[in-house]
Amino acid sequence: MSGAALAARASAPRPERPHLPEAAGAAVPLLHVPRTAGPASRRRAAGGNARGQGAVPAGTHAAREQFRRERARPGCSSGGNPRGHGAVRARIRAALRGGVRLLLHGLCSNTTVKSLDLKGNNLRTMGAEALGKLLRENKSIRSLTLEWNSLGMWEEGFSFFCQGLRANNFLRRLDLRNNQINHQGAEELAMALTQNTSLQELDLRWNNIGLLGGRALLNCLHSNKTLKRLELAGNNVPGDILKAVEQALNHNQDREAILSEAQNQMNILSKEVLSLKDEKNKQFMDFVDAVDKHKEEKARSEKMSVARISQLQDALDEQYSIMNSLKTKLQMTEAALALSEQKVHNLGELLNAMKQEQNCVAECHFRELQQQKQEGADREGRLLHDLSAASEKNLLLRNQVDELERKCKVQQDQLFQVKQDLTNTTAELKLRAVEAEERLETEKRRFKQSLEDMESLRVKEVDRMTQHMEASERSMHNRIQRLEAIRISLEEELSQVKAAALTERGQAEEELIKVRSQARLEEQQRLEHLKEKLRLMTESRDEAQNCCLKQKEMVAEAQAKAKQLSLYADGLRRRLDELQQDLDSKEEEKVTELNKVKVELQEQIGHLEAERAAQDGLREKIAALERQLKALSSNHREALLDKEGEISLLLEKLRMKEAEISRVREEEAQRASFLQNAIMAYVQGSPLGTHSSRK
Repeated sequence: MSGAALAARASAPRPERPHLPEAAGAAVPLLHVPRTAGPASRRRAAGGNARGQGAVPAGTHAAREQFRRERARPGCSSGGNPRGHGAVRARIRAALRGGVRLLLHGLCSNTTVKSLDLKGNNLRTMGAEALGKLLRENKSIRSLTLEWNSLGMWEEGFSFFCQGLRANNFLRRLDLRNNQINHQGAEELAMALTQNTSLQELDLRWNNIGLLGGRALLNCLHSNKTLKRLELAGNNVPGDILKAVEQALNHNQDREAILSEAQNQMNILSKEVLSLKDEKNKQFMDFVDAVDKHKEEKARSEKMSVARISQLQDALDEQYSIMNSLKTKLQMTEAALALSEQKVHNLGELLNAMKQEQNCVAECHFRELQQQKQEGADREGRLLHDLSAASEKNLLLRNQVDELERKCKVQQDQLFQVKQDLTNTTAELKLRAVEAEERLETEKRRFKQSLEDMESLRVKEVDRMTQHMEASERSMHNRIQRLEAIRISLEEELSQVKAAALTERGQAEEELIKVRSQARLEEQQRLEHLKEKLRLMTESRDEAQNCCLKQKEMVAEAQAKAKQLSLYADGLRRRLDELQQDLDSKEEEKVTELNKVKVELQEQIGHLEAERAAQDGLREKIAALERQLKALSSNHREALLDKEGEISLLLEKLRMKEAEISRVREEEAQRASFLQNAIMAYVQGSPLGTHSSRK
């Protein structure tokens, strides 16, 4: 073969790679498609390696003959034959289908992936079965895109897929555009939708559903109440069925809106019930205050009655001392006075006992108030401690997120370094290819002088280049595996951080629920205790009223006796007037003392109201702390979502870099194969090749 023909073959344009649809948004696994066995590998398999030998062995000639026979077959030429490229495309498609199937089997037990996009992967029957298994077992995927997969062509596989959709209760959105689904597939899909209770959006545009499929989908909407959006454009479905479907979807949306409104009304009613409970508690506290005031007034009246009784007793004693000279006439009156004295003494003892009981009740109430203050302070301390612990946990989570960001930056640096290495290797390979062409030119000039040396040098050069290519491929593959391991470890750390945040949030909510239940129990116990006190106080009030009535009756009897005695004591009127003046002065003193007592009670009431205001302030602080805790948790959740978005972007960039690496690898493999083909063609066209064929 001449040098011009060899140069033309070497400079011929390379065939384009077959276009493979990428699964946008999904993690497509790297499919390593092995290269087809070239002439050098066939030569090594047939006759062994001729490295380091001076003469060409017989195995090399046999390998050349076999390669020549393979090239002579139709459809096996390596010079750009479309049949060979078709076989490569078929192998790549088969590898992609197997990779997608393995990906779906792996996602069955995954709990973190929320959205999966398998657009344009030509899944066929095995892929549809794998999708059905995925829908039955996976509980985390909320969105699934299956556009351009022709699932409707494989009825058995699509039935498996519909069975999986029927058993799934977690998927929210499903995209089945351009899948060649006919009316039978639509009927199976409708049967699946009758039992599915989670799907809200279904896209069936540009299929072949027709009239029967549209009716089946319309019938399934009578039992399915969760589907809100159904796209049926480009399916040859009549307009009346489309309108009926739209009405059914509107009915589902209205039902969802009504349910949300009912939920909102329930929340409003619960808030109103809580407000009514608060008002009831306030009314009860007002009633308790009124009872306390009534007790105070009762105590004042008892004090006044005791004072009056003591005054009457003094008057009777004075009258008794004055009327000693009239013993014979006043024996009956003396006996009556003795009886009245005994009754008054008994009443005084009863009043003293009542005073002691009232003092005990006041002390118990004061202790309870102090205990409530202490409990409020303890609760505030516990809430402050919980808030500080939550803030510390938030700081720890932020530190972990910063570490993850640093690791992502390190990965980006590593990816940049890998890209630089790739560019360097491509430049080296290009330089070596140029050097090889120059060497071929020199060998062509010296071919007539040293044929055997030319063959040995060529074999060594080809082996060295293949070894260098294999070593570079192994190193790049190892680097890719290391980067994959780093990415998996980062995803595991992120999932652990999320799980820890969820557990901490659950513990905080449980603690809040416990605190609330304990506060409710304490309030109920306090209400029961106050009710019991109120009952006892009402009983004591009734008893005191009965005692007051008896005392009034006794006073009335004493007044009647005093009137009888006034007939016999006209001479004592002046004395009684003086005593009356003294009594008036004493009453004025008592009134002043009562005013002082009122002022003191008002001051105590003011202190109690201040304490109540302080308790209200503590409650408001607790509510503010709870709101701050909720705000911190929401901010933390938003930060986690932002970090997840950044990680997904980094994963997308990594996937693009891997695709670029695979593309460069394929180009280098094609170049190496072209170079090998050119060398083999040059050798076969040389006099050495004709000499070996004659042998």
